[in-house]
Formats: sequence, C-alpha cells, structure tokens
Amino acid sequence: MEITVATVQMQPVLGQMEENLAKMGEFIRRIATEQPVDLIVFPELATTGYEVGPRFPQMAQLVPGPAVNILAQRAADYGVHVAFGMATKEKVESIIYNSAILIGPDGEVLGQYNKIHLRGEERMAFRPGYRLPVFETDFGPVGLMVGWDLAFPEVARCLVLDGALVLAVLANWEEPHQEEWRTYLRARAMENAVFVAAANRIGEEPSYTFFGQSAIIGPTGHVYAIAEEPVEGYVVARLNLDELRHQREETQILQCRQPTTYRAIVRKY
Repeated sequence: MEITVATVQMQPVLGQMEENLAKMGEFIRRIATEQPVDLIVFPELATTGYEVGPRFPQMAQLVPGPAVNILAQRAADYGVHVAFGMATKEKVESIIYNSAILIGPDGEVLGQYNKIHLRGEERMAFRPGYRLPVFETDFGPVGLMVGWDLAFPEVARCLVLDGALVLAVLANWEEPHQEEWRTYLRARAMENAVFVAAANRIGEEPSYTFFGQSAIIGPTGHVYAIAEEPVEGYVVARLNLDELRHQREETQILQCRQPTTYRAIVRKY
C-alpha cells in the first residue's frame, strides 16, 4: 500500500490564532490541490506560536472547539488527514496541555495526544500528558510525538509496539540543535523500522530561532524529503508501507527484543 505524506514548515505569528489558522487552511488547500495526499503534518503549537507564556490559558481551546472545527472543515473539504499542534484545555480551565490533534478526511477528530516531555518554561504553562495513544486511520495506525518527545527513544518504541506504521513528529526545535534533530529523526526511524514525518517550524521569537529542516524518513533511514532552507513551504513524499513490513521482517528488530532484561528503562532516575 502506498500513501502520500506532506510535512509543513511554517512560521506561526505569535499570539495571532486567526491569522495562523488561515495560513494553515491555505497550506491544506495548496498541498491537496497540487497532488493527492493522505496526511498533512503541521508543527507544534502551530495555532499560537511558542512563547505565548502567561497568555496560554486564554488561547488554549477545548477539543473539539473553534480552531479544531476550522481545520476539520478544511480536512473534510479536501479528504485528507491533518495533524497539528495547539494548546488545549480540559473543562477544568486551569488544566492546559501542549497537544497534537489528528483529524480524519471526513472532518472527525481521530484523537488527541498531550505532550509528555515538557522542556524548560513549558513546565510552567502546561501539564504533562501520561498516555501514548495510537490512532487508526484509513491507511493504518499513526502515532503522534511533540517536540522534545523525539529525544526519548521510549516514546517512538512504545508507539511502534502498539502498531504505529507512521510517526508524525510536530516540533518547535530551535537553533543550534540542527544536528541533534536530524540524528534523532533518522535514529527513531531506523531503530523501529518505521516511517517518520516531521514538521518543524521556522522563524524567530524573543528567546528562540527555529530552523525548520522538516523531513520525511523511511524505515531504513533513507531521507525521502527534507526542507534544507529555513523558509515556509512543505515537503512531500510517496511512501510504500510494504517497505516497512519488509524491513521489519528482514531485520527482526522488534521480534529480537529481550524485554525482561530492560528493567532499568522503567526505573525512575
């Protein structure tokens, strides 16, 4: 089975949700009209930008809610799965998450993942998630990862063991950590024999400069596409899911695990 995946490299305008949603909707229209596409991945916190700080409680939304509904309509208009990052809240207003949302091609919300590994000042704004769900799509199971989750191999491994064929990475990865980003992406793909579709934002905010390098990588570590320059746009690749199954059978990378010897992994530091 073959699917087409696109990862969007954009610069959200800090705190301007309507403007960002309009830009995201235009990306969906442009990508879906230029070629048939199954999944479009946007960066972390794409609707608000990163350094919103004390305004996150006002900008966080319920799921479903206004922002999700706008993008769900775009997904339905073009019959495409869409993954994007946003600040979400529970009905208890004080509980805020840095979330990834997955919408199906009929406009239905397929799932929400709340970022587990919060970094720096994120810990002051957000509550960490505690579950690693895998979501069923028309083409197979998808796992969502946000930002710093990429640095923890346990996240990708858990998602793959629960069936994920594609890992969508939604990120705000900043300079000077380009080498770290590229290494982690290839490592997560190769060590799990899985496709990785990573969207990283660009642009500057008061404390950070984001470098992009959004990429799509295959189970052998082959880089199908990468945005080398820090400019807005997207990369797209056609992926053969049979390649993933072949690589897993050939390497036995999952079958040859020895879980009973890995107790130290779940020991609290």
